[in-house]
Amino acid sequence: MTIKIETPLSDSVVSSLRAGDEVSVSGVMYIARDAAHKRLVSLIESGEALPFDPRGQIIYYAGPTPPKPGQVIGSVGPTTSGRMDPYTIPLLELGLKGMIGKGYRSAAVRKGLIEHRAVYFAAIGGAGVLAGQCMKSAKPIAYEELGPEALWRVEAEDFPAFVVYDAYGGDLYEEGTSKYRVC
Repeated sequence: MTIKIETPLSDSVVSSLRAGDEVSVSGVMYIARDAAHKRLVSLIESGEALPFDPRGQIIYYAGPTPPKPGQVIGSVGPTTSGRMDPYTIPLLELGLKGMIGKGYRSAAVRKGLIEHRAVYFAAIGGAGVLAGQCMKSAKPIAYEELGPEALWRVEAEDFPAFVVYDAYGGDLYEEGTSKYRVC
């Protein structure tokens, strides 16, 4: 069963999610990759305001391609999340509640998810065109000179994802591996 969730994420929604849950995300999300994250954390460290309020929000780790005529955004498949690990805790401390990407996260990030009551979702790799079709609006809001690595604000409708790490320490990668381990 797919759980429909809307942004911004409340603590009660985050608390209701468990590793393995299939979700459908609607509402505002932000898209950012490595270069934008580095700049965001630099702003945090210098005490400056961010170009968006991360409280209750989701950041999708992706680098969208240019849209074709009639599209609001091009292909927007997930990128490897571990590259954002050095920048994640400062954003969680400011109230970020979700991240979407692909792949494992560090032990520090998994601990941060528990401490700050947040979740990590995985999107389906290789389905960037379909993910782009879930975006009803999209525009870069900061760091446009970075091209696809700019910070984007998107309005998603029924964006499919799975809870990988929940706010209780649940780990879909570990649970899935142990469930199907033969030896």
